[in-house]
Amino acid sequence: MTRDKINIVIGGEAGQGLVTVGYLLTKAAVRSGYSVVVTQSYQSRIRGGHNTYAIRISADGVAAPQEAIDLLIALDEDTLNLHRGELARDACVIAGSEFRDAGDSRLLQVPYKDLASPRQLNIVALGVAAEMLGLGEDLVARTTEDYFGKKNKEVEENRDALRKAFEWSRQSRMASFQGPNKVASPQKRVMLNGSEALALGAISAGLKFAAFYPMTPSTPINLALISHAKKMGLVVEQAEDEIAAINMAIGASYAGAPSMVATSGGGFALMVEGVSLAGMTETPVVIVVGQRPAPATGLPTRTEQADLEFVLHAGHGEFPRAVFAPGTIEECFHIARKAFDLAERAQGPVFILMDQFLADSYRAVAPFTVDGLTAVRAGADPNSVAQPYKRYAVTESGVSPRLLPGLSKHLVVVDSDEHTEDGHLTEDLAVRKVMVEKRLRKMDIIRKDVIPPSYDGEEKPEALLVSWGSTKGSVQEAAEKLGGRRVATMHFSQVWPLIPDHFIPRMKNAGQVVCIEGNATGQLARLIRRETGFNIEKHVRRYDGLPMTPESILRDIRL
Repeated sequence: MTRDKINIVIGGEAGQGLVTVGYLLTKAAVRSGYSVVVTQSYQSRIRGGHNTYAIRISADGVAAPQEAIDLLIALDEDTLNLHRGELARDACVIAGSEFRDAGDSRLLQVPYKDLASPRQLNIVALGVAAEMLGLGEDLVARTTEDYFGKKNKEVEENRDALRKAFEWSRQSRMASFQGPNKVASPQKRVMLNGSEALALGAISAGLKFAAFYPMTPSTPINLALISHAKKMGLVVEQAEDEIAAINMAIGASYAGAPSMVATSGGGFALMVEGVSLAGMTETPVVIVVGQRPAPATGLPTRTEQADLEFVLHAGHGEFPRAVFAPGTIEECFHIARKAFDLAERAQGPVFILMDQFLADSYRAVAPFTVDGLTAVRAGADPNSVAQPYKRYAVTESGVSPRLLPGLSKHLVVVDSDEHTEDGHLTEDLAVRKVMVEKRLRKMDIIRKDVIPPSYDGEEKPEALLVSWGSTKGSVQEAAEKLGGRRVATMHFSQVWPLIPDHFIPRMKNAGQVVCIEGNATGQLARLIRRETGFNIEKHVRRYDGLPMTPESILRDIRL
């Protein structure tokens, strides 16, 4: 027998190769046509501790993680002890033959030491699990070779370990274990996580410079950019700190290179003066904030959605901004493109809120269509600019012609102090008032291009589940499981500015509105009340460092 969806959890200590097993198993599943959702949970340490790599796969599509475990791959005994209570009734556990708990009928004990050398133990675990899931040996072997390289000296050892693992598993597997349904006609898809998709979207939008200081969970974005830098003509600079990183990006953008910084809350705290600099100098820059539990260092490798208000108000003074919050891998790609376009058109900072869950979560996505996609063009045509050139010329839209220094006969003057139209500092208070109003008029450009929240369900539901960012898939699945009720969902992929006409009529048509967020204070709900007066009275909030799941929503929701 088979089942529609299956949840695999690989657990062990950092350094045991569990991420390698998880990545290769996920890759093989994607190549077999399955949909996947990966959840990585790891401690902030190089070796030791307890880490997990969860893969939920389905032949028919899946968009959320799952708590109940159908197949547990325990690389140490702690994994079995810690997750025993999460096992589904018909679950199977793959563990070493040396484990003491041999009385559990769900335990499939693998003689790792008889099948391979200590270096290949994780490859044996991969082979046993792959056979139980119905993934072909040749496919898994090719996937492994693609990962390690075909000329690697361990290729033959890995191949031999896989062969023995498949043979042993065919003879010893649990007959009662139900694998996933087969995919009848596998479609070509790529395996990407949120970090990789966002990086690719930025590159396709014309990114030419990125500066960063390493900080979980944003570092993978920068590593993805580095992997493509030479081929795509990018400069990716590891700065001495986050202050230097954002100032480098602003300087590069001023010179004409579309620029980005990616950081986390603690790093962004150091960048906020630079955010105001971009606002005053009207310099385009895209800022990605990968959210994690805080304050201070908090839980550096876990997930949360608690930086919305921080990002919304970061930087001293008043100036326009937009804040995006992608909810899927596809949105990570397309919103990155939109952020660069908007930053250039509105000439200022644009923010993308990610979090650890989405940043590290692999999914199977259809290849992006890149034909016809255009990149941003930095700066205006010097021939179209009236003389004498005024960098901050007062215009009806608030947007002034932005020329790049050194590329024309015009002198480009910018100033971090309040300035006149030609860019020179001033303390003329009448000019100050004009310039504040000029900058704020650019907010109209941002408002005209806001992404409306997506809506799925009946026009007058009994309950409307509202979410933003990475909780999208879990909220949608929870809505599907609330049987017997008319339930709709609304998801915000852009959380600032808010356009009341986009969502308030639907909220008023719902019997109950429930806001589902990964923070303790209901930041989106508070923002909606502040901007519209509409009070969302019911909430589901999670702030223990774990991602929102359909199960956690259904446990806490009160309708």
